[in-house]
Amino acid sequence: MPRAAVPAYEQVKAFIRGRIASGQWKPGDPVPSEAALMQQFGISRMTVNRGLRELAGEGLVTRIQGSGTRVAQLHRISSRLTIRDIHEEVAERGHVHSTRVLLAAREKASAAMAQSLGLRTGGAVFHSRLVHLENGVAIQYEDRYVNPAAAPDYLKTDFTQVSPTLHLLQHAPLTEASYSIEACLPTAEEAKELGIRRTEPCLAMMRRTVSGAHVASVARLVYPGSRYSFAGQFQA
Repeated sequence: MPRAAVPAYEQVKAFIRGRIASGQWKPGDPVPSEAALMQQFGISRMTVNRGLRELAGEGLVTRIQGSGTRVAQLHRISSRLTIRDIHEEVAERGHVHSTRVLLAAREKASAAMAQSLGLRTGGAVFHSRLVHLENGVAIQYEDRYVNPAAAPDYLKTDFTQVSPTLHLLQHAPLTEASYSIEACLPTAEEAKELGIRRTEPCLAMMRRTVSGAHVASVARLVYPGSRYSFAGQFQA
């Protein structure tokens, strides 16, 4: 669509969103003032205000009276994209979360994984496999690959204390996420670590997250169907 055909307030939103997505503007950085944006785009204050107001509603910026507009902190952006830390999710149910670490290593990226993460084949990639438990019962098998450029300290994390998701939310500003969910039977490894039979139906989520200019991680999350259900709320 030609720029002239895009509503002026959407042009403002696209400009700001682009600077955040590229990593040029970090959480807490100031966004240009309304006056500066009015001059840059040749539009009215009301139009600029609408763009900023909608970005605030999306959780990308925060607006404080007398302090101007700033890029939102990571947890604010991430929460709008509904990427949740499983530790927080379990704690909200009043239960105890624990983690069993199966693998945390630096590996060479296969051709398929290199393509998924935007790396060269054979380049360094971080690989972690964990089992998450709720009150001692395994509820999720997590197999995750992480781009070192997005989270260089990933392998230094004690995953029994900080989940991979929380580490990435804190250190790799989340700007885009996509996922798919399908029914499946567990692999032999997944069944063993989850303590279930190979014939037990599971739900598998494939999730890809982007941080600025980098694909941050690709993860396969497997949940025993008898122990976990996905829930959400939508409001018109």
